[in-house]
Amino acid sequence: MTENILIVDDEPPMQERLRRILATLGHVDGALHNAGDIARGKAVASGAAFALALVDLGLPDGSGIELIGWLRARDQALPILVISAWSTEEMILGALRAGATGYLLKERDDLEIAMSLKNVLKGGAPIDPFIARRILGLINGPAAAKPGVDNGNAIALGEALSERELHILTHVAQGMSNREIADSLTISRWTVDTHIKHIYSKLAVNSRTQAVYAARAHGLLR
Repeated sequence: MTENILIVDDEPPMQERLRRILATLGHVDGALHNAGDIARGKAVASGAAFALALVDLGLPDGSGIELIGWLRARDQALPILVISAWSTEEMILGALRAGATGYLLKERDDLEIAMSLKNVLKGGAPIDPFIARRILGLINGPAAAKPGVDNGNAIALGEALSERELHILTHVAQGMSNREIADSLTISRWTVDTHIKHIYSKLAVNSRTQAVYAARAHGLLR
């Protein structure tokens, strides 16, 4: 495919991860354009027509929400997908109100992100399950935001996860792959894989997204 795609993220590993995922979907490298901040994103977007924009919200020169609004004003039909570690109500609603087509968290695995990219390019509006629950919580009131959570269970889970496991889970929530976590902590990929399997078992989940959601729901992650 030769459609231009804009990737706005200030973390080179995440830029490369998205480029790799897009390559598996048939998008040629020359059509993938990186930008590390709002100013560069505007400059790149001004120079060509784009079929999709992937925008992080925490950028060095401001919020990606500003860029989303700018892109939407230029092209009402442009699919704009937020891929970010930010999940506060302010950021979620701000991005959607500014014109974001969908909203994903970086912690999702490559396959989940690839499926969402295919969805948005076909006219869909993918919303991360955690984000969808936050939105439903806003609609239904505070009591619906975190159903079934109790402090006793949160304490039990916190004690069940080791300090290393909590550290690794924090990296997972930031969207890092197992290889990136291993490099960051100077441990082997096998060690990271083993810790993540233990995390899944202790939290009774079977995916990265579910692990982060469960940890957040029980107060183990912000």
